[in-house]
Amino acid sequence: MDRVAEERATEPLTEYVHRVSRRIRAFDQHHPLPWDLLLTGFWVTAALIDYFGDGWLNVTRDRDNPGWLVLILSLGFSVPLLWRRTHPRAVLVAIAPVSLVNSWTGIALQAVLLQLLVVFHIALRRPPRNLWWATALITAPVAVMTARYARGGADQDIVSVLMSIAVAAAIGITVRTRRAHTEALEDRARRLEIERDQQARLAAAAERARIAREMHDIIGHNLAVITGLADGGRYAATKSPERAAEALTAISTTSRQALTELRRLLDVLRDETAQHHTPPPPADLTPQPTLADLTPLIDGVRSAGLPVDTTVQGTPALPPGRQLTVYRVIQEALTNTLKHAGPDATSHIDFSYDDSGAVTVTVTDTGRGGPLNGTEGRGLPGMRERTALYGGTLEAGPRAHPEQGWRVHLHLPEESPQ
Repeated sequence: MDRVAEERATEPLTEYVHRVSRRIRAFDQHHPLPWDLLLTGFWVTAALIDYFGDGWLNVTRDRDNPGWLVLILSLGFSVPLLWRRTHPRAVLVAIAPVSLVNSWTGIALQAVLLQLLVVFHIALRRPPRNLWWATALITAPVAVMTARYARGGADQDIVSVLMSIAVAAAIGITVRTRRAHTEALEDRARRLEIERDQQARLAAAAERARIAREMHDIIGHNLAVITGLADGGRYAATKSPERAAEALTAISTTSRQALTELRRLLDVLRDETAQHHTPPPPADLTPQPTLADLTPLIDGVRSAGLPVDTTVQGTPALPPGRQLTVYRVIQEALTNTLKHAGPDATSHIDFSYDDSGAVTVTVTDTGRGGPLNGTEGRGLPGMRERTALYGGTLEAGPRAHPEQGWRVHLHLPEESPQ
């Protein structure tokens, strides 16, 4: 508590005043009537003190005016201020006859200066063109009094009023400009915050889509291979226990590979906010699959019962991102063949690498491929999204008659220099 009190004691005065004024403005914004009543009451009290204390006699041009008229004029200048913020033009028009009587009779109450407060609110809340007729409305009674009660320095009275009006208007315009600037900054801050949230949501959606593709590729392919191995092992269990044992071994290996890839993916999603003082264990830094991993992939598909032949033209020279795209497209194509091609199907993969960095891959099978029946699932859209990242094209569909089966054709063009 002592330290808090010390910090408050050493707080700069300007910050304290700024904080208090901000609270006052907030209260006034939500409860304007109390402040209007307080300010109007203050000026009504000042006008009445001027009347009852005979202070008006010190500046009047005619001491023979009745007291009741002086009282009415005092209230006429001060009471309308209650509506100065909501209807400043109407208040100034309402005070104008009072000001004219004040000048014509020579009473010359100092409360006439309250019109400057109305000018301030006109400059603050209304278009600037309203200041012209407001100036004329305030200056005309001064000219009348100068004409009726001429004395030395009468021209100075008009000049003084004009200068006072200019100062009040300048203050109002300055406050209005400052408010507009503050509102613009606040609006810009709100827009930036909304834009930041939108970008965060878009990034999260893109990340969810990427994770969904990875999960689909990992789980879908490995489960298809495991299913094929399990079916083959079940048939071989009665006739060839050795083949059944090999199938079980392959199932175990494939399952471990799937778990390793899933752990790698989940490590990326791990929340890194430190809730404990001990650092989290290091994540698995195994890289994403590349073209070098195609051999184990194809061997796994072969062990699941799908014969796969390959043809390679050229020498691959692709960056890791393109290698991952080729790998995932081939993985998805072979997985679909395992799922839908049927028994006795075969598959062929044709690779064509250009020296410029372009690559073309065609995966065909001899199964019973047909239309997609109105749905593509996640596999084909995921392949197309991966391909679009590098400006490539992907064609997937049944092979042309009379050939049977399915065809997936991938082409990634030469990578443009950065």
